[in-house]
Amino acid sequence: MINRVVLVGRLTRDPELRYTPNGVAVVNFGIAVNRPFTNQQGEREADFFNCVAWRKQAENVANYLKKGSQAGIDGRLQSRKYENQEGRRVSVVEVQAESVQFLEPRSSSGGGGGSGSEYAGAQQGPGQGSGQQSQGGASNLNDDPFANDGQQIDISDDDLPF
Repeated sequence: MINRVVLVGRLTRDPELRYTPNGVAVVNFGIAVNRPFTNQQGEREADFFNCVAWRKQAENVANYLKKGSQAGIDGRLQSRKYENQEGRRVSVVEVQAESVQFLEPRSSSGGGGGSGSEYAGAQQGPGQGSGQQSQGGASNLNDDPFANDGQQIDISDDDLPF
């Protein structure tokens, strides 16, 4: 059986971080995904999904994303039922996010300080990505050994993998 979901969209609300009684982090957030076509009035519509992330991924989402941030989500659909406060049974389908990729610089979505070239990656932990680059970080950006310097690259056909 296959249960796989891949979404790219923008958060519809700020992530809500909570902890289970056992201390496990869990975050809930919504994402809007534009449809690839327009309706009869020429307007683009969107689909809205509720997402849940757990543990370290949940803390990263809560720390680095906010309403309007663009994110890529890879996960699975999960359905659950519960009884609400009025005693009615409610059925919910959510995306259980196994991986959340932050798809834009933090400064473009207003997610805290930072230079325009700094990205908030999903692998960042606490204290990382605080808006400060390490010593010499700017000079490392220009030291690309594969930069096009206008000279021809000499590669033997034996070195190519195809």
